[in-house]
Amino acid sequence: MQIIARIHNDFKEKFALPRQSGLTEGLLSTLVFEKEYRVDDALRGLDGYSHLWIIWGFHDNKTDGWRPTVRPPRLGGNKRMGVFATRSPYRPNPIGLSCVELKEIRKTRDQGTVLILAGADMMDGTPVYDIKPYLPFSDSIPHARAGFAGEHEKDGLQVIFPEQLQTAFSPDVRQTLLSLLSQDPRPHYQKDPNRIYGFPFEGKDVRFRVEENTLTVCEIVPMEDAP
Repeated sequence: MQIIARIHNDFKEKFALPRQSGLTEGLLSTLVFEKEYRVDDALRGLDGYSHLWIIWGFHDNKTDGWRPTVRPPRLGGNKRMGVFATRSPYRPNPIGLSCVELKEIRKTRDQGTVLILAGADMMDGTPVYDIKPYLPFSDSIPHARAGFAGEHEKDGLQVIFPEQLQTAFSPDVRQTLLSLLSQDPRPHYQKDPNRIYGFPFEGKDVRFRVEENTLTVCEIVPMEDAP
């Protein structure tokens, strides 16, 4: 398969990246086509769709090979499930599938026509192999079962975000950050209530700790001041 495009956003590492597409709708990414695929005719009619399927590759896996069983974060990393019952990146073919919102088709001078996407769960530099329109009349199955993932659909953390720290972000950005934090951005194997975690977001280092089901934002530091 050929890489037709790459995703660009502020997530340079997997930490704090949403674990599923669509969970944090305020997050924007830009899909930039490779030079040989910057053909506007290939996008004719795309503006008629609100959502797209993106087929992409897990390019930042740190281990080789696949795993027949994995520890899903939704189960706290304490229980193994078959890889084909999960969306783990450690698969025989490391391919991801995400449904995203198409916010804008934008013409640029240096990168040709790009797609502005909302709700992507891909990190910066992710290779894209194909784009297909989302069809609500066939792709949406309201009565479908969601297995163990559905049992934990409403899991989340209570977020304490002191007002004096909230002023570092605009209201829209703040809401997106709250959504990210409520999903528990920590790796599933890290549960130390005294540990301070941090990740870059909108040019700032967001630092927090988690005790039981409560996440507390401790500090917001401009990236140029972060150690």
